[in-house]
Amino acid sequence: MTEALIRNDCLQPAASWEQATGEEVREVLRLANFTGGQAARALGLGAKGDRTVRRWVGGDSSIPYAAWALLCDFAGLGMIWKRQDN
Repeated sequence: MTEALIRNDCLQPAASWEQATGEEVREVLRLANFTGGQAARALGLGAKGDRTVRRWVGGDSSIPYAAWALLCDFAGLGMIWKRQDN
């Protein structure tokens, strides 16, 4: 299953969430069928949002939990902010 490429600790509500790596961000984008530009538009990141997504994928900056949670939902991983027990 492709979820194995994303640590379970990254699929938790914000209080117990561990920061996703660039590789995990890349995998979520792949699962969502998003390019960086498509992800930026879906998240409402603005004109230079694709650069922000590239920075997340490259590990140059950390993805905020809200953006990560939305990308997980777009990728079909569910509403991770509502998970009770993983």
